[in-house]
Amino acid sequence: MLKRHEEWRAQHGRVYKDTAEKQKKYLVFKDNLERIESFNNGVDRGYKLGLNKFADLTDEEFQAMHLGYKSPPSKLMSTSKSRSFRYRNVTSVPTTIDWRKAGAVTPVKDQGSCGSCWAFSAVAAMEGITKLKTGNLISLSEQELVDCDVAGEDYGCDGGFMDTAFQYILKNGGLTSEANYPYQGEDGICSKKKTATSMAKITGYEDVPSNSEKALLQAVANQPVSVAIDASGYDFRFYSSGVFKGDCPTDLNHAVTVIGYGSSSDGTKYWLLKNSWGTGWGENGYMRMQREISANEGLCGIAMKASYPTA
Repeated sequence: MLKRHEEWRAQHGRVYKDTAEKQKKYLVFKDNLERIESFNNGVDRGYKLGLNKFADLTDEEFQAMHLGYKSPPSKLMSTSKSRSFRYRNVTSVPTTIDWRKAGAVTPVKDQGSCGSCWAFSAVAAMEGITKLKTGNLISLSEQELVDCDVAGEDYGCDGGFMDTAFQYILKNGGLTSEANYPYQGEDGICSKKKTATSMAKITGYEDVPSNSEKALLQAVANQPVSVAIDASGYDFRFYSSGVFKGDCPTDLNHAVTVIGYGSSSDGTKYWLLKNSWGTGWGENGYMRMQREISANEGLCGIAMKASYPTA
């Protein structure tokens, strides 16, 4: 077990400040590894867990550093109620869609130890609609949102939500590129010089009607969509492959982007999610999550707070 920990530390470049921290982290790692192996050797639930960069973190440490979705205040919610949902009358949708195949998804990114998932979710949805409308796939800047979208309800590495990110992008006349304003993984001072070069624009945003996987499907059939989920669960954190069906609360605390849907070989319907935890998590940074469950809010609350930019 000690050898496994050393190998894992070398793989992830993990350095501890002293022997006491190393011992403490080793015990956390050991506990996580035993739980993962016990799950994988138990009853087959259609998905597997695996060691990843979160293996030496306690639940509290993980939740403090790697999530970052904050539920919007009610005053903001009331303004979005009246928004139209342009896909309401969509009746024919493909049985499967993967926006990666249309070239509308940039490579998986990594938010690091910063609660900026909201920025990654909003940016991925915007990258998608930009490609679909202009034919150009451009990696856009999450760091601009982290540094500059601070006048309202978004707080950089301390969390935020996607609709207010879209509001910032609208007000600012667009968003600059990743290349021009690269991601730092920490709060910084807004660079007006960098934000002056807008690389993509949106015309607005719309909310998907809440608690309806059918409405979410109508939207995802047409473009990548930002969603909020509960990612605090153990199985979610260590998910490595298969269609995720884990026990999952609906206390929304993380944001991802739905970039497709389909059915697995055994007929299990799933959503295809792009996360922002690097390619070492899940299926090269992606997750297939069970779709059309009995609860209206969807697994992990995926259908509760979905939205997308328009262009």
